[in-house]
Amino acid sequence: MKATTSTHIRTGHGDNRMPLTSASIGILMGGQSAERTISLHTGQAVHAALIRKGYRATRIDVNASLPFTLRARKVQLAFLALHGRGGEDGTVQGMLEVMRIPYTGSDVRASAMGMNKPVTRAFVQMHRVPVAPGVVIRRARQMIMPTHLSWPLVVKPANEGSTVGVTIVHKPSQWKKALARVFEHDHEVLVESFIEGREIAVSVLDGATLPPVEIVAPDGLYDYAAKYEQVGTRYLCPAPLTTGQEQRVRALAGRSYQAMGCAGAARIDFRLTQRGRPVFLEINTTPGMTRRSLLPMSAMQAGLDYDALIERILQSAIERQWRWGGGQ
Repeated sequence: MKATTSTHIRTGHGDNRMPLTSASIGILMGGQSAERTISLHTGQAVHAALIRKGYRATRIDVNASLPFTLRARKVQLAFLALHGRGGEDGTVQGMLEVMRIPYTGSDVRASAMGMNKPVTRAFVQMHRVPVAPGVVIRRARQMIMPTHLSWPLVVKPANEGSTVGVTIVHKPSQWKKALARVFEHDHEVLVESFIEGREIAVSVLDGATLPPVEIVAPDGLYDYAAKYEQVGTRYLCPAPLTTGQEQRVRALAGRSYQAMGCAGAARIDFRLTQRGRPVFLEINTTPGMTRRSLLPMSAMQAGLDYDALIERILQSAIERQWRWGGGQ
């Protein structure tokens, strides 16, 4: 992987610099999305790692007063530990760019695109990344059950993460109930044919893919409960793949990352069919960063411990600052 050497941050529109360890770093966490609790866990873990590394870091629970809080605390760099809407969808990224505060992760465009599953799906498909057969349904339109897709169906909100609101529909009689549930979370819904196979996650850091992780969920679906509530979920890292399968899934993950214009850390999830063919599920432009999250697991396998990974993500934000001339 490419080494990051940025150790200074700009302190104005000129070329004045200070050591990164002296900069005021705000960890943006919490927020009001359905993933608030997970974001708080991520933020706490990131904060502890930065303190251990000697950085000046402060935790900020994001709400409507965020711009005033950033100014009051003189934040010079933002570490984004937000998941879901209002943090992973480009809104906070846009605000930070207006305020000229460098931040970790992908920019406004990549974040907004990555949050919307139908947009992501269409975009990666244009770049020759295989996706499952699917259709987009909106509340205002006639919500007829799709007949051209093979069963079972996966019904998921277009703009939620952590598999919030996702339902597998096995028979037509379950359709209306699943749709009612998913419309509690979003007005736009992605319906795809369920892909039988293995769940594989590939993390990407500064454009370099890390060892894939296989997730073995108790009920076969890596939903919210399997991620954060059940103890029976197993993680195999590195994933037990053939050389060809690993090369293919890592190549597709790297292609998806580049196509979307991602930066810093991201995670791309796939289903590996029974014939060994990877099928794209989604991209996470602000992946979870608790110690049991998939990105730290992959990084550790690649020789990068948790604290070093956090520092690497932080430093990659400075490289973007040099490109767009950021800083307060």
